[in-house]
Amino acid sequence: MKIATFNINGIKARAEALPQWLDVAQPDVVLLQEIKSVDENFPRELFEERGYNVETHGQKSFNGVAILSKLPLEDVTRGLPGDDEDEQARWIEATVIGKKALRICGLYLPNGNPVPGPKYEYKMSWMERLYDRARDLLASEEPALMAGDYNIIPQAEDAKRPDAWREDALFRPESRAAFRKILNLGFTEAFRAVTQGPEHYSFWDYQAGAWNRNDGIRIDHFLLTPQAADLLRDCRIDAEIRGHEKPSDHVPVWIDLDL
Repeated sequence: MKIATFNINGIKARAEALPQWLDVAQPDVVLLQEIKSVDENFPRELFEERGYNVETHGQKSFNGVAILSKLPLEDVTRGLPGDDEDEQARWIEATVIGKKALRICGLYLPNGNPVPGPKYEYKMSWMERLYDRARDLLASEEPALMAGDYNIIPQAEDAKRPDAWREDALFRPESRAAFRKILNLGFTEAFRAVTQGPEHYSFWDYQAGAWNRNDGIRIDHFLLTPQAADLLRDCRIDAEIRGHEKPSDHVPVWIDLDL
């Protein structure tokens, strides 16, 4: 089963490029972030005609997450538990039915800048809630994953110029420690389970020719429970799409599970 995560930075801007990528890459499941659309305006017919079931958790002009799946989806829930007053659309999860059931959680973790300030406080409190949900997923002892735009640079090798990010919310020690705390529960970070070393990025700023200089960062991640990690066959960053017309500032990351 090929599962991808892709921050598309606006479904309207990617209404042509995203279907074209789907036709080439042929993922079974896609977790989308930053759809920037309310549910009723999401162009679901573009994906349904390609055989995908579509579930969204949208928000006008900001945030928004979605699941596209060629396989049946069950028990769809929206919103990260732990704060009933949180109105930001950053979390969606469902069970996808392949050879066996897999719980998939799509997330768009807050950016957190500027630091210090309320946006960073929100990021850290959101990560505390993510930790609680991660712990519950592990307790189920079933195959599960949490994937999406984490807005976290885990290590220095995940940035072309780590010194430029030292005071950024994506690379602050507190942010990275919160990410490691989740990993240390017993999750496997899929990409690093397959590929080691620097020069592997999933985001390049639109400005200052960052793409041409490969001045990127790796912030889009798959975290797998032990039961899902046992099924991992591959994990890749699909950087070629970045050279296409009207690209996102992110590129897809995908895993292949024996499901």
